[in-house]
Amino acid sequence: MDIFSDLVMGLSIAITPINMVYLLIGAMVGMIVGVIPGFGPSAGLAILLPVTFGMDPIGAIMMLAAIYYGAMYGGTITSILLNTPGESATVASTFDGYPLAKNGRAGPALVMQAVASFVGGTVGVVLITILAPMFSQVSRSFGPPEYFLLAAMGMLTLLVMIGSNWKLGVISALIGFALGTVGVDLETGQGRYTFGSAELIGGIYFIPIAIGLFGLGELFYAFYSGLHKTRSGSLVQYGKEQRFWPTAQDYISTKWTMVRGSILGFVVGVIPGAGATIASLMAYSSERSISKNPENFGKGEMAGLVAPETANNAASSGAMIPLLTLGIPGSASTAVLLAAFLLWGLRPGPLFMEQNPELAWGLIASMYLGNMALLAISIFAIPLFVQIIKVPYRILGPSVVVICTLGTFSVNASFIEVYLMFAAGIVGFFMRLYGFSPAALVLALVLGPLAEEALRQTLTISRGSFGIFLERPASLWIIGVTIVLLIVLPLMGRIGSGGGKAEKAGG
Repeated sequence: MDIFSDLVMGLSIAITPINMVYLLIGAMVGMIVGVIPGFGPSAGLAILLPVTFGMDPIGAIMMLAAIYYGAMYGGTITSILLNTPGESATVASTFDGYPLAKNGRAGPALVMQAVASFVGGTVGVVLITILAPMFSQVSRSFGPPEYFLLAAMGMLTLLVMIGSNWKLGVISALIGFALGTVGVDLETGQGRYTFGSAELIGGIYFIPIAIGLFGLGELFYAFYSGLHKTRSGSLVQYGKEQRFWPTAQDYISTKWTMVRGSILGFVVGVIPGAGATIASLMAYSSERSISKNPENFGKGEMAGLVAPETANNAASSGAMIPLLTLGIPGSASTAVLLAAFLLWGLRPGPLFMEQNPELAWGLIASMYLGNMALLAISIFAIPLFVQIIKVPYRILGPSVVVICTLGTFSVNASFIEVYLMFAAGIVGFFMRLYGFSPAALVLALVLGPLAEEALRQTLTISRGSFGIFLERPASLWIIGVTIVLLIVLPLMGRIGSGGGKAEKAGG
């Protein structure tokens, strides 16, 4: 009953006119970010985070969260029409989405992806409503040792999911940890790696690095890949023909697919480091394995589109649980969201929902409303987003550079941060080019200072003994869960990516 009353309170906050405006703006921007090939929620959040500076925290968090899960909706439009995923979480949607479009079913495919995204996102929010308070209660017994282990778990599981490039992932994370050490040592008061610059005494701010890596880095890579030479995506001619709406059989044949994909996606999303990409690939692979007609997958099977769509949207909801209740981001996108919380002096964690109930439940309630808005936008604004796909990169590129520069400078009016942003953009380009992981760098930059502070507090409590990690029941549980994840996640990655690659080759 408490959960119901808290949710009603959150709805009363979310439906205020100004917050609804922020929510709708975030939903639209999220879809646009998802539609633009080469960009994703991480880039969109990083670029637009400075815009929210000075806004009311509740409205700003609602808008940023809408950008985050709205990008999952938009990214599939290009997957279906152009065989080009808007971001990595919608790669699996190309396997059957594009063949459906080639078979003359672009309209039904676009509508079904919107419905599947709505179902996955809504199921995810329902589970957040039920489970987030439970996670918060359990985590209240956590102290510095547990927070250090949670930060370590988030990084280790992410590095495992990188797969064959784990060495490059480790190097990327080490760069992030190194950047996180810049500034004043809080324990000794000594400056570290400031090189005499007064502007670096407070450390390297997260925002310019994130904007550079995800905003400029992705843009530079897009130019390098030749996307600026391409015009409109006329690979599939979209039109509102009589077959625009799905048939009753489309809904009937995929009803259990939506249920399975939603549950699987949410569970994978809760695991730090797993994320929506692996959830969508696993859902596609598992759906194919239990299908009565697996030979149809890759040729335009509706279940092959619905499964990854429900999974990636449910996973994006699931990732909010460790963020809100533990203060641990499980992906680059949630790391940017964590930075947004910190920007307003808010620290997600075990006491967050108790100390900030209006913000926490307002955010959760807004996700119900956001998914309903995105369903309507996804279906009725499809012609608009098809036009956005046609915007040439030679027009889009300079606009993004201007937005990144102004956004970075507007936060602290610091030219140093603008230089850092451009430097991070160049680094981000080369990281993408040579297989390094910008996500690992960003997570390490966010988690590094938190882990360092928790470790120092832990060793102060234990007088320098690492045995404290084996003396506390909660720490032992976290160590056990981490070991299990390090064993299970590589298997999950092989199942997902293996099935995905096979289908892509076959399609």
